[in-house]
Amino acid sequence: MSMRLAPSMTPDTQFFWDGLKNHTLLIQCCTQCEAVRHPPRPMCPRCNSVEWHTIESAGRGSVFSFVMPQHPAYPWFEYPYIVALIDLDEGIRLVSNLCGVAPEDAHIGMPVEVFYEHFDNGLVLAQFQPAVQQ
Repeated sequence: MSMRLAPSMTPDTQFFWDGLKNHTLLIQCCTQCEAVRHPPRPMCPRCNSVEWHTIESAGRGSVFSFVMPQHPAYPWFEYPYIVALIDLDEGIRLVSNLCGVAPEDAHIGMPVEVFYEHFDNGLVLAQFQPAVQQ
């Protein structure tokens, strides 16, 4: 896969990006009140605790919303592509790409599951595709 612009990585988000390299979707969880949160941040927005741990997401959820950006055109994307807001079963929303589906077949509420895409610059991203019915 070609180069892709890497997201900003900070000490507060490093666990998330390291998890993706190991094909694990980690979610930050407050140690005090057990609230899950994403994006990662140093303090719980519910109880203001700075103590936290991670839980592993099953990587399943549904499409909450989506768009198909057109402009400006970026060389690292194949057009058309879908940017989706995914409602994970664990109770957080995650922005990602929806892959493996024609744009006209994408819809709100579509069941999806994670897969991990590797890029030439060592970046690993969580992407989503239509869920396989179980």
